[in-house]
Formats: sequence, C-alpha cells, structure tokens
Amino acid sequence: MKTGNPFSDQEIASFRQDTPGCSNVVHLNTAGASLMPRSVTEAIVDHIQLESYIGGYEASALRADAVREFYNQVGRLLNCNPSNVAFTSSATDSYSRALSSIPFKAGDVILCSNDDFISNQIHFLSLQKRLGIRIERIQNSSEGGVNLNDLDHKLKTLQPRILSITHIPTNSGLVQPVKQIGEIVSKYDTIYLLDACQSIGQMKLDVQELKCDFLSATNRKFLRGPRGSGLLYVSNKALSLGLEPLFIDMRGADWVEKDKYQTRDGAIRYEDWEFAYALVIGSAAAVEYCLKVGEERIWKRVKSLADYLRTKLSEINTLRILDRGPEVGALVTFHSKTADSNEIVQKLLARKINVVATYRNYAVVDFDEKKVTSAVRVSPHYFNTKEEIDHFVDQLKKILQGD
Repeated sequence: MKTGNPFSDQEIASFRQDTPGCSNVVHLNTAGASLMPRSVTEAIVDHIQLESYIGGYEASALRADAVREFYNQVGRLLNCNPSNVAFTSSATDSYSRALSSIPFKAGDVILCSNDDFISNQIHFLSLQKRLGIRIERIQNSSEGGVNLNDLDHKLKTLQPRILSITHIPTNSGLVQPVKQIGEIVSKYDTIYLLDACQSIGQMKLDVQELKCDFLSATNRKFLRGPRGSGLLYVSNKALSLGLEPLFIDMRGADWVEKDKYQTRDGAIRYEDWEFAYALVIGSAAAVEYCLKVGEERIWKRVKSLADYLRTKLSEINTLRILDRGPEVGALVTFHSKTADSNEIVQKLLARKINVVATYRNYAVVDFDEKKVTSAVRVSPHYFNTKEEIDHFVDQLKKILQGD
C-alpha cells in the first residue's frame, strides 16, 4: 500500500474490475452520476427480468426480503433505524417531500446558506411567492462556508421555521461544517433539513452526530447507485411532531373513514405506493458495496485524488481554481480564462473523458462573488487513479492550446 493511499494497488484494481465502465472511459463526473459496480447493475437487471417473467406485483412480493435490505443497509450507513428511512426517486424528491411537511404560515422564516442547491433555492422562492414566507441567508466566513457565529445569531433572533444546509454544494468543493452546525441548531426549536446529495457515499455520515431532522440524498452519485433513486432520513423528532408530506398517499396513510385518514408510523409516510422495485434492490446493493469498501477509507482516497488534481491544475496559469472553504472535498471546479467551459467539456468527451460544466444560474450567489459565469467541474472517486488524472490534465492542456 502506497503512503497516504488507504487502498492497496490490488484493491484499486479490484474496484476497477468490478466497474465495467472503467475500461471504456475516464469517468471524472461522479458528482453527476458515478459508474455503477457490476453487482448493482446485476441486481437491477435480475429484478427487471423477474418482473418480465412473473409480473411486477408478484416479483416485489417474492423479493420482499431484498426490498427490506434497502432500509436495513441505509440504517447501517446513517446509524439510524430502518423505520427512519424512506425510498424516493431523487434527492430533490426527498428534499421537497420533507419541505412540504413543514406547516408554513405567512411571515415564517427559512434560514439557509448562500450555497444551498439551486432546486432548494427555487423551492424557497416558490414558497415566498405562494405563502409569503421570508428567506434569510447566513453570512459566509472569510474562508468560505457558513459563519457559525452569524448562524447562531440568526437562529436566536429570527427563530426560523427551518434551517436548510447543503452539505457539499454542487458548484464547488466546499464542505460545510455540518457537525458544528448540528450542535448549534440543536439548542433551538428550528427544524434542520440537511441536503447530503453530494456527501453521501463520499464520507461517513452519522445522523446522531449530525443532529439533523431530515437528511435528503440521491443514490446515483458517490453511493454509485442507479439514477432515479434517492433516500430520505426522517428523525424521531420530526415523526413525533406529526410531520407528513403535503401530498401523502396510500402508502403513507390509511383511509379509515369517509373524511379521515390515519398517518402511518415511521418514514414510510414520506413514500409513494408506487416506485421502481428494481432500483430499490439496486440501491441496497450500492449501499452494501459502499459499506464494504468503507466510508472513511473512501473519504481519505477521494480527498487525496482531489488535492492532487488541484495541484496539477494550479500549474496551468490560464485556469483559476474556484474551490474555497475550511475543508474541501472531491468536487474540483475551475474557470478557464481563455476557453468556454462547455467547449472544454465536449472536447474532453470526444477523448472519452467525462467531466461537466456548471453555470451561474446553478449557484447565483457563489458565482457572482467569484465573478464567473461558468466553470468546469471534475469529481473523481476512489476507483479513479492518478494516471487517469494525469491523462485528463494532459488532454486539458492540449485543448487549451488549441489542439
């Protein structure tokens, strides 16, 4: 095992062998959607085939134990009871279900960071337009990330209905200090909604330590699960308050009388009756794979690769690295002073290197502060190698030189 590398060369080779896509592309877009391990793909395909042979209802009944494993595995991942976990179709689906359960009134305050995800910000603006709520944003510290003193002050003086924090924004490598945030918000009555879309599968998350009331996430990114799947953690506190999604359906409640329904216990109240069981089973396989690899080792590996990448990029004088904060993770963003971001992405794609462009409208406050309108985002995972990063940087230099 090399110094500073939590995995041996043999382990990396094994991860890559488990990942058929590694033989086709240099995939540096995990923050968009990662490459699935073979076991995840097989779990999905096997269930779809079973549905085609015996019927969808019958297949889900036959594989009931495998379906339950999703909740068991996520419970292990987040350190919570399986009953506190809901399956959803995406992180935004999870987030909007949680947000819809808050009984907002005109004048209520939503407190958020400047770096909350674009869809979350649009949700807030929609609530402001429809219900007359107020949006307040926490000041950033000089080094990036929320100013904890300002957070405490605003929680105390504004008494917001909810606090929303995006753990790792989609537009930069910033890692918000969520453990400190959890300690602060736990002193108040405010509901705490944590968007862990980019952090789950990249680092260890323990909801008991994070002290969040809701945690929303997708499965397609660092968890390496299928697209069209997500999860929502709902705390016992949120359940005991009687919170439920605005459009609760027959999975989340029983219709007991003509004009009355009874909400079900547990996070199941945040689910719909119909969802893709093949993706539930595939997601369970992805979480199991993540746990087997080890979140702490994954975090060490992706930070090392991202730091190496930033060092290599800093040697190109026509690029500006945009990541800032007391801690940064595996999302590396840069702006080219001489080339269009989308053009860079397309030329890399032609070379079988996957990265993605990100734009001002995805992160208005952050990009306006940085005085850029677009950037290229590169997001390695633990199965990537330094050789792949070197190849990416070499091809990027050629593109910037007009090749």
